[in-house]
Amino acid sequence: MTKLHETIETALSPAATFDFVADFANSMHWDPGVATSERIGDGPVAVGARYKLGVRMRGQVAPMEYHVSEFEPGHRVVLIGAGSGVNAVDEIRFEPAGTGTRVDYTADINLGGWMRLVQPFVGGAFRKIAKDALGGMQQALDERAAQEAAAQEAAAQAAGAAAGEVLA
Repeated sequence: MTKLHETIETALSPAATFDFVADFANSMHWDPGVATSERIGDGPVAVGARYKLGVRMRGQVAPMEYHVSEFEPGHRVVLIGAGSGVNAVDEIRFEPAGTGTRVDYTADINLGGWMRLVQPFVGGAFRKIAKDALGGMQQALDERAAQEAAAQEAAAQAAGAAAGEVLA
């Protein structure tokens, strides 16, 4: 088993960060190792929600399916994935950090079949994949934070202009 752990901080609010990251259909927007991601079925993100991902492996896109096994709204989500000789457990924790959010990401990866023979030698490659994924997450969350701040600024300016018109 290979265990990976990374932490990032973003200016995006905890609620918005959780909503974006916990919905694994968004993973292709932040993880460069994910070519495609989509929700299987309808309903809210909760225990049992399922996702179909196309994961980049060895120059190809391999299918993996994830499901939410534990869900604490706003605080923690655990997803279990399997496919193409890989089993993964991703635990993502969210906590306030100033006015933003700290995201703590742990992934346990198990290779199956013949690939389990090379698992002791691929730790460095997995660490690079994890750093790239969290770097992509950082960028996506920071972009969302900037959009959120711009929208709040525009709303404040519009409210100020409306208040000025009332006073005139």
